[in-house]
Amino acid sequence: MADKQARSTESGAAVAVDDPGKVRNVVLVGPSGSGKTTLTEALLAASGTVTRAGSVVEGTTVCDHDPAAVRQQRSVGLSVAPLLHGDVKINLIDTPGYADFVGELRAGLRAADAALFVVCAAEGVDAATTAVWAECAAVGMPRAVVIARLDHARADAEAEIAACQEAFGAGVLPLYLPAGGGKVGLIGLITRRYYDYSNGLPATVTEPDAADLDRIATARDELIEGIIAESEDETLMDRYLAGEDISEATLISDLETAVARGSFHPVLPVCATTGVGLTEVLDGMARAFPSPLEHPLPEVTAPDGSAHAPVKADPDGPLVAEVVRTAADSYVGRVSLVRVFSGTLRPERPVHVSGHGLAERGHEDHDADERVAHLYSPLGANLREVSHCVAGDLCALTKISSAETGDTVSSPEDPILMRPWTMPEPLLPVAVIAKSRSDEDTLARNLARLVAGDPTLRLERNAETSQLVLWCMGEAHADVVLSRLRAGGADIDTEPVRISLRETFAGPAKGHGRHVKQSGGHGQYAVCDIEVAPLERGAGFEFVDKVVGGAVPHQFIPSVEKGVRAQLARGLADGHPVVDVRVTLVDGKAHSVDSSDAAFQTAGSMALKDAASNGRIRLLEPLDEVVVIAPDEHLGTVLGDLSSRRGRVLGTEAVAEGRSVVKAEVPATELLRYAIDLRSLTSGTATFTRHHARFEPLPEGVRL
Repeated sequence: MADKQARSTESGAAVAVDDPGKVRNVVLVGPSGSGKTTLTEALLAASGTVTRAGSVVEGTTVCDHDPAAVRQQRSVGLSVAPLLHGDVKINLIDTPGYADFVGELRAGLRAADAALFVVCAAEGVDAATTAVWAECAAVGMPRAVVIARLDHARADAEAEIAACQEAFGAGVLPLYLPAGGGKVGLIGLITRRYYDYSNGLPATVTEPDAADLDRIATARDELIEGIIAESEDETLMDRYLAGEDISEATLISDLETAVARGSFHPVLPVCATTGVGLTEVLDGMARAFPSPLEHPLPEVTAPDGSAHAPVKADPDGPLVAEVVRTAADSYVGRVSLVRVFSGTLRPERPVHVSGHGLAERGHEDHDADERVAHLYSPLGANLREVSHCVAGDLCALTKISSAETGDTVSSPEDPILMRPWTMPEPLLPVAVIAKSRSDEDTLARNLARLVAGDPTLRLERNAETSQLVLWCMGEAHADVVLSRLRAGGADIDTEPVRISLRETFAGPAKGHGRHVKQSGGHGQYAVCDIEVAPLERGAGFEFVDKVVGGAVPHQFIPSVEKGVRAQLARGLADGHPVVDVRVTLVDGKAHSVDSSDAAFQTAGSMALKDAASNGRIRLLEPLDEVVVIAPDEHLGTVLGDLSSRRGRVLGTEAVAEGRSVVKAEVPATELLRYAIDLRSLTSGTATFTRHHARFEPLPEGVRL
């Protein structure tokens, strides 16, 4: 019953828009705890979409309805909340702020045409948020900044505005200042009016206090100069410097143009609990953020990679939509959030689903024709049926069985594939075991569902260690994945991750293999002598035939090699595959009747095991090349930590102002929790990548 309640709507049926120019797709970006979800729900209430902000079902909210979000007390997944402001539909895309859920953030960025950066008035701007800002700047995405949580005990909005200007750079200027003296309101810098929210929405507009005039004048001059600098009217600056009072209409028009172009970034102080600034944020998104008609679309190809004509946000164009996020729902089954880029998606119509090949993460190439039954407008967990979804809008589809996150939905008559977006590599391994045979089947089904919906989750079935390993973004991500597996009915546990090791010969050795057996009148006879020598790292395996005089008949020499290879794969001293050796067959014996392929395979295997008992076997551990990018203030800590992990630093290099890249080689056994430890050491400001380099001998005295 709770699930059914969660999918009802408290505000009636959703309205489908027909004009892409009346749609705004806005992603909310910011650190965990900055107030994104609270702001989203306050905007829903201010617009009349819901009757009040906060709880819709006991224990949940409109956006954070996931049980994992309730348990972790933070957003763990992307959530869409559409609202109407005047005749404009604004799709608010609330994203998690915690680094483990960066995949959800990137999905939100892909679906959006503009970004609203939310920072807490008492917390400053973290490095992760600054990095996302730079990412948006690189693609020209329009951005605005909200200074949230003005009611925080340590709130200092003006100091936070200065911090944003320092972190985000040029073009970041406030449109409003918070009223001082304990007042609940804003001072508009363009209008030079005081907006009093002490009685809630709507604000009462009055003249500002005389004590605020000097503060207004200084900030207003900076704002006007910033707007004029972005104006397409080249005479405006001269007129302003000459003393002309530029009209509010001209300033607002140029401001909106500059924001939509991505060259000017307004800052708005907001308080979700008192309503301060909510109307101003809604007005700003509707008037200044671009519609889908103004946003460039991703490249498209045919599913086979061949060229296809570009598409645009035309409701009458070819159907091109993208699965932004796929998730399983216990009540309605699989739910796919879709951004329509071109054409119009309608119910009861066939569609073609094309997927990219990401086999290393469990995503194979796939193409399938399916039928869309119903379309829904999502409001958090609520699904409200709509008649259609035009280019530029977002909707939800249910029970599209082949759809995975990142897939393209198009017409069966004209199948299309969109260029994928970049996802970070998961770097925290978690080994999962099912507690029974029936749980193994349930686990396999649940894993297929989770991998299809989460591109930041990688599934690895390690045949050498016989472990099922989930590669996650961090502990919080792993916690969510495990909880969803258990919620799906699988009784599972975790175990320490085992690293795949190798064995090799530490020096030359000789081996004798004798397989002589008589059974049921049929005999088996094979004898071989081998010499084993180690090779340099990475050389692999060599087999050399030096038999003279036909001691081992020519037809049985490949049999000896086959037996040796099989034993190398099974391992010797500790059961790990043996690498980097040369095996030379030097002598042997055969029987004219009883020798056979199988007999010489067995003899070859026995000879190798005999050589191992006569020689010395050494363990090899995998060595990874690690690249860490960290702020300079944490560089010493990072270098010291790598050394403590038996790492060998190859070099450091400055890559940007205040940041350096460190290259090192580190044993893979020392990196199992590095994703967690590096985040702790650098307060989440460093990132790293890793890839296998080679195997090296395990140092004497080191135990794994």
